Amino acid sequence: MTSFKEEFTTYSQKRKQFWEALHCSPKKSCGSYYHEQLAHIYQQLIPSQSSILELGCGNANLLAALRPKKGVGVDFSGAAIEGAQIHFPHLTLICADVYSMKVDLGTFDYIIISELVNDLWDVQELLLNLQAFCNPKTRIIFNFYSHLWNLPLQLARKLKLANPNLSQNWLTAHDLRNLLVISEFEVLRSWKEIICPLPIPGIATFCNRYLAKIWPFSHLAITNLMLARPLFVAANNAPTVSIIIAARNEAGHIQELIERIPEMGSRSEIIFVEGNSTDNTYAVIEAAIAQFPNKNLQLFKQTGKGKGDAVRLGFEKASGDILMILDADITVPPEDLPRFYNLIVSGQGEFINGVRLVYPMQEKAMRFLNLLGNKFFSAAFSWLLGQPIRDTLCGTKVLWKSDYERIAEGRSYFGNFDPFGDFDLLFGAARLNLKIVEVPIRYRSRRYGETNISRWSHGLLLLRMVLFAARQIKFT
Repeated sequence: MTSFKEEFTTYSQKRKQFWEALHCSPKKSCGSYYHEQLAHIYQQLIPSQSSILELGCGNANLLAALRPKKGVGVDFSGAAIEGAQIHFPHLTLICADVYSMKVDLGTFDYIIISELVNDLWDVQELLLNLQAFCNPKTRIIFNFYSHLWNLPLQLARKLKLANPNLSQNWLTAHDLRNLLVISEFEVLRSWKEIICPLPIPGIATFCNRYLAKIWPFSHLAITNLMLARPLFVAANNAPTVSIIIAARNEAGHIQELIERIPEMGSRSEIIFVEGNSTDNTYAVIEAAIAQFPNKNLQLFKQTGKGKGDAVRLGFEKASGDILMILDADITVPPEDLPRFYNLIVSGQGEFINGVRLVYPMQEKAMRFLNLLGNKFFSAAFSWLLGQPIRDTLCGTKVLWKSDYERIAEGRSYFGNFDPFGDFDLLFGAARLNLKIVEVPIRYRSRRYGETNISRWSHGLLLLRMVLFAARQIKFT
């Protein structure tokens, strides 16, 4: 009777011989356009100069296309590794079985597993081994063929239009999601790409750029993509916190704000950015700083315009490990901030967003048309970002300063025309594949002054931003 180990060895040797022969005598196929499209998709997901590990890298064309700062590829085909190393001497390419990598490679920003899971003997064992190459910020990206394309691919191989293959696992998206969960990973996004894998003029671009992103046409796509992160037990430490408050015409709220904001972490600082008020907000904050000498209070004068500009100035001046935005109008209770703090410190989320649309609001807290607008933008964002976003414009948002610095570095990708800063941060968080978690809060009506939001002009600007982001995120 054949033992389990012998069966696994036979399986691996058969596949290694198959791929060695294929790489030694490559056959022409129609797959070059498909792989170009795949590389383009990965380029939208992974910023250049990232550290990347690709398992089953083959000829390393995908890895090289991503222009990594540190690029490591692993494949059990010696012929593939030898040829790839000649073409890409700047990459570190290792001939090894993905199950038995013993090299200390450190951790990576991204791990790519492209068209490999359906060829593996034991997917869960591979996932468990991946933990050694992960840190809390690592993102793992998979792509694998859809079941729907099983018969067309078999036909293409019989006609010698595609490379031959051995029998496959044919995991579904549900199967891989389950394997990730039981291997201590969390799925952040799951979607489909590429309806037309051939370069048919006028048709391929339309199908792949637009139809593949829209239901029900997305069900016709050839490849499933899934993005996940590792689940680590958070370290028992107490990071520092910076609370940023943009204040324009908010003199009547300042003292109450300071009295109600709780201490969090090992040290909290409150940074006011006063935005050229027509009342005495600046003087009131100055007086409050003198009145509360035991609190770490700072005040800066905004030189630009808009809440987004004020928040960016506050973030620039902040020294805390965690950055929090709190509106000066006290429509969000300051006492809710520890909930945001606990979620980000525990690792349950990496970008914590407040939600005003769950609990009943106080009377006059939000006008009806504003409520409709918020619901529209939340639906648009959920579709755009691939993560459910219930409330895009809630002023309370929390993230790590290190992540904000990465968002700021890539801000030019989306432009710089967000007057509130909410979209800027959400787009940036999605671009970095951060885990977005939402906290329902009870939204109050303001008791002093008037809102600084113009319902129609700002609404049209936000709609313009959504359309711009759709081109940059969805229809690339």
